[in-house]
Amino acid sequence: MPMINPDVGSVVVREVWADNLDSEFELISGIVEDYPFISMDTEFPGVIYKADLRRRGNPGYIYKLLKSNVDALSLIQLGLTLSDADGNLPDLASTGADSSGSSISATSTWIATPTRLTRSSSSVVTGSISSSVSWVTFHSAYDFGYLVKILTRRELPGSLGEFLRLVRAFFGERVYDVKHMMRFCERRLYGGLDRVARSLEVNREVGKCHQAGSDSLLTWQAFRRMRDLYFVKDGPEKHAGVLYGLEVF
Repeated sequence: MPMINPDVGSVVVREVWADNLDSEFELISGIVEDYPFISMDTEFPGVIYKADLRRRGNPGYIYKLLKSNVDALSLIQLGLTLSDADGNLPDLASTGADSSGSSISATSTWIATPTRLTRSSSSVVTGSISSSVSWVTFHSAYDFGYLVKILTRRELPGSLGEFLRLVRAFFGERVYDVKHMMRFCERRLYGGLDRVARSLEVNREVGKCHQAGSDSLLTWQAFRRMRDLYFVKDGPEKHAGVLYGLEVF
């Protein structure tokens, strides 16, 4: 997870492993009310089942392909960035929080391996917390596929409708997929996360592409820039709850 180092004014990544997983998720649970925007990214091995290009516009087919890949493979990394609506990142120095025994001054982004993720992550995405949180993602169908698989401890459901019901149950109604929202911007935006960020004049502050912590921070910054440029009048809320590639309204 990226965090701010006040000595140099830069963002660094807070790493989460099996030995500090529970304490880190306890920390997140304690600050998420004040920083209710969670930007999320995952890293996974890719795909082993390839798409039939003639059927790529069919959400039902895309979901069956996603299910086949997610059921067969495992998550590598999860990255989270917490922020408030104005883009402020949580200052852990003011909370006195420290899970490592060293002086940690501020933090905004976590990067975690999936070991023992199920029990700890459920404290963030279930219960009253999920109703107050907005999730920000980029091309997120597979991201949510792996998280639903982890949280339910079973293969993904057989139908797209049941999968989307579980996404809403775990993550609430305020899920924003930047890749989907790009379609509604006055300026034509296209490509992957890095290209979209460059088009929006957003720079990567830490790490590099395909690092989940770094990508979660860049996703949040791209969303915020897009929101402030193209959704000032009507807001982004009407585009919430739709995952790119699985557009069922």
